[in-house]
Amino acid sequence: MQLKEIMTTDVEIVRPESSVREAAKKMRSLDVGALPVCDGQRLLGMVTDRDITIRATAEARDPEKTLVRDCMSAEVIYCFEDQDARDAERLMQEKQIRRLPVLTREKQLAGIVALGDLATKTGDVQQVGRTIQEVSEPAFKPS
Repeated sequence: MQLKEIMTTDVEIVRPESSVREAAKKMRSLDVGALPVCDGQRLLGMVTDRDITIRATAEARDPEKTLVRDCMSAEVIYCFEDQDARDAERLMQEKQIRRLPVLTREKQLAGIVALGDLATKTGDVQQVGRTIQEVSEPAFKPS
């Protein structure tokens, strides 16, 4: 099953010149923890509630004056809309992430796929369970 068959296509974005306050308010109203940062349809990065906390709030930066571009994660893990859902699952396991932006081959944002999409739309409950387990494992395991 290709990602374009299961991804969410109505994706809310935030612009890089938006304030982190605007981004946080949008996250709250949408009840999400991450937003793609786009210039038009071109994906520039992702901003998460954690990015805002660590790169803005923890540094006592003014949320009205701090721009999304100043605290977003520019290195974005993504898939293409014509890739198989299993590719997305493997990537989520490897990178321990719960959602992936989905791009067209022209590198324009087409949608987003989340673990929930994989769980409800692929029908492979056991594989998705393994993916959730891998994503939930701590990245650093103290000895």
